[in-house]
Amino acid sequence: MDRQKILLLLIFSILFCGCTVRENIKDELIRIIPLPNYYQLKPGDFDIDEHTAIGIEVADSDMVALAEYFNTKFVRLTGYRLPVKPSGKIRFDLTQDSTLGSEGYHISVASDKIEIEANTYHGVFNGIQSLLQLIPLNTVRKSKQKSLWEIGCIEIRDKPRFAWRGLMLDVSRHFFTKQEVMRYIDLMAEYKYNVFHWHLTDDQGWRVEIKSLPRLTSVGAWRAPRVGNWWERTPQSESDSLSYGGFYTQDDIREIVEYAQTRFITVVPEIDIPGHSMAFLAAYPEVSCSGGPFSVNVGNTFYTKEENSLCAGKEKTFALLDSVFNEIASLFPSTYIHIGGDECYKGFWERCPDCRKRILTENLHNTDELQSYFIRRVSSFLQKRGKKVIGWDEILEGGLAPDAIVMSWRGTKGGIEAIRQGHHVIMTPFEYCYLDLYQGDPAVEPNTYSMLRLQDCYKFPIVPDDVDSTFIIGGQGNLWTESVPHYRQAEYMTWPRAFAISETLWNESHTKNWEFFIQRVEKQFIYFDRLGINYARSMYDPIVNPFIDDGELKIELSTEVDGLDIFYSFDNTTPDLYSNLYTSTLSVPKDASMLKVVTYKGLQQKGKQISLTIDELRRRVEDKK
Repeated sequence: MDRQKILLLLIFSILFCGCTVRENIKDELIRIIPLPNYYQLKPGDFDIDEHTAIGIEVADSDMVALAEYFNTKFVRLTGYRLPVKPSGKIRFDLTQDSTLGSEGYHISVASDKIEIEANTYHGVFNGIQSLLQLIPLNTVRKSKQKSLWEIGCIEIRDKPRFAWRGLMLDVSRHFFTKQEVMRYIDLMAEYKYNVFHWHLTDDQGWRVEIKSLPRLTSVGAWRAPRVGNWWERTPQSESDSLSYGGFYTQDDIREIVEYAQTRFITVVPEIDIPGHSMAFLAAYPEVSCSGGPFSVNVGNTFYTKEENSLCAGKEKTFALLDSVFNEIASLFPSTYIHIGGDECYKGFWERCPDCRKRILTENLHNTDELQSYFIRRVSSFLQKRGKKVIGWDEILEGGLAPDAIVMSWRGTKGGIEAIRQGHHVIMTPFEYCYLDLYQGDPAVEPNTYSMLRLQDCYKFPIVPDDVDSTFIIGGQGNLWTESVPHYRQAEYMTWPRAFAISETLWNESHTKNWEFFIQRVEKQFIYFDRLGINYARSMYDPIVNPFIDDGELKIELSTEVDGLDIFYSFDNTTPDLYSNLYTSTLSVPKDASMLKVVTYKGLQQKGKQISLTIDELRRRVEDKK
């Protein structure tokens, strides 16, 4: 197709389709994630060199901070910083435009200037993220001993679909340093996330300093070192060294919260109660039903065998929690505090005389209503301190506390029920949002328990049918860290799936285009490689689907990403681009013991080699039944 016809099609799409421009001659230069809701590419380029100035109101300290942030990121891409002056060819300005809302922005890149306008500093910040992603990664033109970076001319008008766009990091199962947490937050901001949900407490560690209850960290933050599969570890013994763990001081917390604020990210802490509290009970066994003793869990099986829920019948439980949330509320300026409420095993409550007495005195009918009583009472601690309570969808059991927000993780059913009861909801169903799950074939991925491919994240249907969508304030991805022992692995499990969730939460659903999304993901990989950020390339791996047809084992092979060739072998040799090319369903040759599969794009291997025994393929067929 010639250039003239392409331009005619571009004009036609703008005039008559009223939708985001896709098929045009410069789309291959776009790497913005999340994709703007509207953009129009234009002829020409804007050239940047070391003398190109950023023009701002220099007396405005907030705008100066935004210019400094831009320079911090810009120097990583180009090697130099730009001067900041009252006037310049790159302008950051506040405006009044009702169509942009509080986080939207307008970017105009012309051949002689760049302008970012927004109603708020947050909007300007979001515009800066898109502008940074317009800077090419691999092209620079030398002219008169100067390096010129060319940005294609473009018009962008953009704002988010949802107000809550979050990622959750679990630091209880494995501890991450203050610097690592800030690195995680910094990268979130580049993709327009605005909520960092911080899972600070669980059975495997209490990570936040509470000055009035020092044993929470002196005891609850430390456990015996262990490796190996989660739930298969040897329980802690009296002779073990309690050397694994850590916690954040209150000064650390303040520093992280302030750092997040400079990136327009709200830090929402989670103190998970009444279940998931073994670290709490190890420190203060007097608020258990049984009296203990307890030790911080190391990743061994325990759920219904060992007590891990706070006693709902003892007054001291609520006295200690009041102290905890008094300090938490003062540390975190967020309007929201997450109090967990999930997976609370009630078997010990049913046998506890204090809990049975509480059920009688409060005229409750069962332990579900006892949990509701517990959540309502803790909610009152926070409400009197001006906070709103968020809980996992189990807080629906026994009745919701007034004004509680439900975070729906067991599918969307809990969210739908909460909406019907008039409560706001954050959607985070595990089958689309749990970043601790496999993202490729289990044979070549870190051990976990279920599958969540990149394409599944991209299909995240955040608004169920037949509900009032105004009650859905947003959604998020969740990284539980049972099988994530260090920060490099946290990066690997988060990216690129967090790209997909970001785009889902930002864009209107009708603008989604999987192929175009993958093009932009691949450009982000180049960026991550430059910065040394770890990420998964599992989207390139072959997908192996065994099944039985008329009593015979058959195998279908596929890929998430188009344009890949799949090569395979049954003879125990390593397949490459000269091996058997997959074209249709495979039958297993007689006496074959192993299938090996790999993907290529042209001459380059793209995916990991997957090797599966024929016995394993048969087991997978049985597991599907």
